[in-house]
Amino acid sequence: VGLFNTVNLELARGVMEAAEELDSPVIIGTAEVLLPYGPLRDLANLLIPMAERASVPVVVHLDHGLKEETCRLALELGFSSIMYDCSTMDYGDNMEHVKRMAETAHSYGASIEAELGHVGDNEGGSAEGSSPVAEPSQFYTDPVQARDFIDRTGADALAIAVGTAHGAYKLPPKLDFDRIVKIKELTGLPLVMHGGSGISVADTQRAIRCGIRKINYFSYMSNAGVKAVKKLLEEKEVKYFHDLANAAVDAMEQDVLNAMSMFALE
Repeated sequence: VGLFNTVNLELARGVMEAAEELDSPVIIGTAEVLLPYGPLRDLANLLIPMAERASVPVVVHLDHGLKEETCRLALELGFSSIMYDCSTMDYGDNMEHVKRMAETAHSYGASIEAELGHVGDNEGGSAEGSSPVAEPSQFYTDPVQARDFIDRTGADALAIAVGTAHGAYKLPPKLDFDRIVKIKELTGLPLVMHGGSGISVADTQRAIRCGIRKINYFSYMSNAGVKAVKKLLEEKEVKYFHDLANAAVDAMEQDVLNAMSMFALE
């Protein structure tokens, strides 16, 4: 199932219209570093009613929650899932912080995603706020440690580092598929792949077959909206912003349709 960050009405429309067209479950939401583009309270007022009236199952998710207070606010506002990202901490601190937040999330009837290892950034400042990683493999998720982490924290899903990165790829990523299989075997949890934009169809579907169950996808979708606006402005004089907004919605919907079709294995 795809997680598509939806920080405004146009993104939300594009994603939800695609999900309903394909009759596909979907995860919508935002990340903490995206809050300057859409405050959490405003997004809760937008996304939760959209989710409630949708004809498909919808999770409203806080992606890459970095502060405890942000995660708690998301839960209070009615988000049905949070990610508490403590992946830059040492193992013990990551585990203890996630364990406490898991207890809180579960008390709200919400699920919690954690990250073990660290998924880097292709662009030196992505939507998720990660830092560039010179040698990503040194931060890959250790399968045995992953099992211990899940046993101790009670997290419901685990984001793993296996060769992907946030943002647009400069070179095709090389995924460690054997590591995905091993982590899945040892934890039994739904595994999360961040940095879904730019991974080939073949690699994406192989990762799913190996155990990935949630894929975070944002950069290509958002860029599709930008390209559509540029194209419209080149073709004719545009007087009203809503014409630009609708062009972006249509393009982002098509990109999400393509991504969801890629995620749906036969």
